[in-house]
Amino acid sequence: MTSHTESSTTASPPAGSAVTDASAARSALAMPYSHVDDMFIDGAWTPAVGTGRNPVTDPATGEVWGSVPDGSAEDVDAAVVSARRAFAGEWPRLTPTERAQYLVRIADEIEKRATELSLTNTRENGSPVSESSGAAANAAGILRYFASLADYLEREDVRAFPRGGGESVVRRDPAGVCALIAPWNFPINLVVIKLAPALLAGCTVVIKPASPTPLSIRFIIDAVAAAGVPAGVVNLITGTGRLGDALVRHPGVDKVAFTGSTPVGRRIAAASGELLRPVTLELGGKSSAIVMPDADLDAMASVLIRSCMRNTGQTCYISTRILAPASRYDEVVDVVTATIAAGQQGDPLDPATVFGPTATEAQFRTVLDYVESGRAEGARATTGGRAAQLSGGLEGGYFIEPTVFADVEPWMRISREEIFGPVLSVLKYSTIDEAIELANNTDFGLGGIVFGEDESAALAVADRMDTGSVGINFFASNHAAPFGGRHDSGLGTEYGIEGLNAYLTYKSIHRRG
Repeated sequence: MTSHTESSTTASPPAGSAVTDASAARSALAMPYSHVDDMFIDGAWTPAVGTGRNPVTDPATGEVWGSVPDGSAEDVDAAVVSARRAFAGEWPRLTPTERAQYLVRIADEIEKRATELSLTNTRENGSPVSESSGAAANAAGILRYFASLADYLEREDVRAFPRGGGESVVRRDPAGVCALIAPWNFPINLVVIKLAPALLAGCTVVIKPASPTPLSIRFIIDAVAAAGVPAGVVNLITGTGRLGDALVRHPGVDKVAFTGSTPVGRRIAAASGELLRPVTLELGGKSSAIVMPDADLDAMASVLIRSCMRNTGQTCYISTRILAPASRYDEVVDVVTATIAAGQQGDPLDPATVFGPTATEAQFRTVLDYVESGRAEGARATTGGRAAQLSGGLEGGYFIEPTVFADVEPWMRISREEIFGPVLSVLKYSTIDEAIELANNTDFGLGGIVFGEDESAALAVADRMDTGSVGINFFASNHAAPFGGRHDSGLGTEYGIEGLNAYLTYKSIHRRG
């Protein structure tokens, strides 16, 4: 096993040509990290105490190409102790502007590592390079946005007593040591959206990435080190969910931030409640796109994949239920089917690939189970509906044909449960009230879209949707606006000033006027 590996030149797939042999494409890559035996603790790459190993599998081929330590309780303790020591040091005592300068330097360093980060991300979870190539720039944008909020933290906040006679000085203090636990679908940005506000607030952190995607996050750590962040402020441990549970329950942790599945989120919420520990949870979704009777279907088609099947359907907020008016139902089904069928599926290292594999073998089997349930319950697959049979070295990959189901009823599993794979359902409604009722008839509440030419009417519909975010004729996250779920989609918010406030604790100092 290698320890901390120096970055090396990373070859990209041939520009302008399809990758026809997966093995050749991978052998052409000089990956900076593959098999590693260390974690980042107290400012240095440190050999793990735990002797177990976790493999890293390329989901496009099914082949193991890397591995990381499966950490122990001793590794968790070392990382938390390091973060506690750093929190007692200079970091929280710097001004917000001084901490913001570090964030900007981290952003610059991440962008220098964009290619290596993208290719490692793709080999870990199968995200097409057309998706992962933007990860570094997006992460840098998040860091720069939060750096811009330094003046918010530095602004004096003095509030007069309503009846006079005194005033209160409100202090915003850092929450403390934060456990940041990220999922495998967007392993970089869903760490950075926690890391950036935590650092600006003056917190110190221990990062625990998902076990399928532990290598790409090392480029973020390299950027943190290159930016000169003091030792112990940022720590990285790797391992299975068992390690995450130990981190959540560690007595030295002051706050937990988690993105992942609702069942795991419930367990983290229960542990945090028992410990009276603040927690932010960004969990699952089953969002709906309401197609208004006046919708421009060509315009809808142009954003459909990004909004409803992004990252091969492995995105929490995408609208995987298309709610179509009865008067245009067949037309909507035809447009959705044609758009999805036209997306190229293949090697995620090929820049032309739109749909890659599911990220893990377990997820592959879960999605196939949902596809079979859709058929068994009477839905009609208008495209896809099977495991994909690919060649050129991709025969062992976890590919499922991008699938559209028509004739879907609200009670079907594919309509009610989060699939997290390349499957869309098209449901029929008769009135706008019925469409809103269908959209809100879910345990989740994360995303949503309204497609319609009359933006005032579309906004009125969006206002009635019981969900954390809604797009009008498209969907995108805004770093400056709060993002969070309702109901089974989570607790708290990320992004925006609200996302920064999640890493603060407040003190009111009362004095006579």
